[in-house]
Amino acid sequence: MGSNEYSKSLHVLGSSHHIADLAVREKISLPQDKIDEFYSGLSALPGLEECLLLNTCNRTEIYGASSNGFSPDLLHKYLSDFREIDPDFLSKHSYRHSGEKVVRHLFEVTSGIDSQMVGETEILGQVKKAYEDACDRNVSGKMLNRLFQKGFQAAKWARTNTGISKGQVNLGNVLCELARRIFGKVSNSRLLVIGAGEVAESAMEAFRSRGSQAITVTGRTFDWCPLSRRKPDELAEKFGGFALSFSKYQESLHHFDVILTSTASGRSLISASAVRLAMKKRPSKPLFLIDASVPRNIDESVAKVDNVFLYNMDDVSLIANENLKSRMAEVERCRNVLSKKAVRIWEQMTHHAIPSTSVSQSTASSS
Repeated sequence: MGSNEYSKSLHVLGSSHHIADLAVREKISLPQDKIDEFYSGLSALPGLEECLLLNTCNRTEIYGASSNGFSPDLLHKYLSDFREIDPDFLSKHSYRHSGEKVVRHLFEVTSGIDSQMVGETEILGQVKKAYEDACDRNVSGKMLNRLFQKGFQAAKWARTNTGISKGQVNLGNVLCELARRIFGKVSNSRLLVIGAGEVAESAMEAFRSRGSQAITVTGRTFDWCPLSRRKPDELAEKFGGFALSFSKYQESLHHFDVILTSTASGRSLISASAVRLAMKKRPSKPLFLIDASVPRNIDESVAKVDNVFLYNMDDVSLIANENLKSRMAEVERCRNVLSKKAVRIWEQMTHHAIPSTSVSQSTASSS
């Protein structure tokens, strides 16, 4: 690396669906009400000059920029201590990259080719929000600003110049396809969304575009993810739906055909007893539930109730990737080009001064 003041390195410590199943990801994922505390300790690690947390249903990743004396082992120790996880357990279910490999990894994440649903589009919005959050906390600096700006550009290139996003590769479209298989017509399905965020919005948009006129959303203040920056009633208004009081959703489950939970609450919101009661009120109609939350919001035993279909994110990804074989050539072409781009960007980052002008969040959002 060069000898100027920008002679830093990049690091990422992460866990995702590639190396951890849903139960393990629940243990590693950061609860929403612990994010502030986590960032406070993370940014205080000696030698870590910049940091960013990406915490979604399928991945928990810590990005950092450091001086040359920083030991990446500190990230591993900090995460295992914070989540009270055995260090060996975390090692088994996590990965580490440094330098150019971090650039390559982020490019694959933002483009969707590293996603559980290959080519899905929600991840780019989630990464942008994570970056904006780091900027708001003043923990992202010149190195990470450059990295993530290039990551957004890489995603734009991939979606514009390859066919990786062809097919049912966003969660909303996949849920509509599953609803179609169960109910025949999506337009006749009544949807309840619990939570507000990228996943919730994707589902509502997909159901609306297929003619569903009965879309309802609910949530409560401390269940909203601050990164979503949207409240349930605002989502309802955007898609011409209805806002349901959070205190009423339990007694209203029988009114809906499809129920999606997508919150950062970390608690059970739908129990097996509540579903049994709902099914008594709709004995001849199936109920389709999707738990898109980590930790999960729906009791697993719900799946044992007659005429109830319960899917989690691991289940949904299998359906989403049904047509993956036909897209693998495009995925590999995308990966090869992004790898070359990553090498060039890393060379620029380590041999040329990074402009001192800070990157605005509005630029990030428009990439």
